[in-house]
Amino acid sequence: MLLRCDKPGRIEAGCDEAGRGCLAGPVFAAAVILPENFTSGILNDSKQLTEKQRYSLRELILKEALSWAVGICDQTEIDQINILNASILAMHKALGQLTLLPQHILVDGNRFKPYEQIPHTCLVKGDGRYMSIAAASILAKTYRDDYMMKIHSDFPEYGWNRNKGYPTEKHQEAISLLGITEHHRKSFRLADPQLKLSL
Repeated sequence: MLLRCDKPGRIEAGCDEAGRGCLAGPVFAAAVILPENFTSGILNDSKQLTEKQRYSLRELILKEALSWAVGICDQTEIDQINILNASILAMHKALGQLTLLPQHILVDGNRFKPYEQIPHTCLVKGDGRYMSIAAASILAKTYRDDYMMKIHSDFPEYGWNRNKGYPTEKHQEAISLLGITEHHRKSFRLADPQLKLSL
């Protein structure tokens, strides 16, 4: 059972990202402020849910959240500032769009940079511990999946409708055979070294 909040009576925003380990596409992050009485029998870390459950929960979160927002850093920004900094920047972008100012930020993971002098707490596997972080993980994941499905139609050979940009065998084989697209992260190791092919 996930915790509703870290400290009752405090406006808390949960933050999480999606797409950090991908070879292509942006990294998405979300910030979510839930009401203290929010309930869901299946809310969990997005990775523990089916696709159908994630989209169903997204509708519930959008309807009941006190405030929510999604931030994006594209592949160019990732190449310029690295994926860790881009993930944090995407979270900052999401926080900056909230219509309600949080008093505390709960962040999934162990790295973050202070945002607007608002106190924060980093929580390893926080998306499996707190509702607000789990909700953020669901928004980040589903909105990123929507984006990858959209650009898949322009580059179907890479299988982004299935792998969403992650380094599957099919994705890496397509990179080795066809090269990279405008959506690929050039600063990443894009081809599996075992294929013994260079870009």
